[in-house]
Amino acid sequence: MPYDSNLDEKVFSKSWENDTGRLTVSIYSYNKGVKKLQISRENRDNEGEFRFAKLGRMSKEEIESILPLLQEAVKSMG
Repeated sequence: MPYDSNLDEKVFSKSWENDTGRLTVSIYSYNKGVKKLQISRENRDNEGEFRFAKLGRMSKEEIESILPLLQEAVKSMG
């Protein structure tokens, strides 16, 4: 069965931003299934617009900043 975006429900989503970009912690449930965590990164381009980027490695500042978001996300997974 191919992926259907209409079946992908966003249960939770919060972001943290700094001067260079944004990290977003989200919880999704596909087709009313198990809730799963997603962390995404967006970097700012020269015009200040956000562009998707591979998450890759995270700095200590980034980790400490999204930890509260992760804890809140886990609670929403109930």
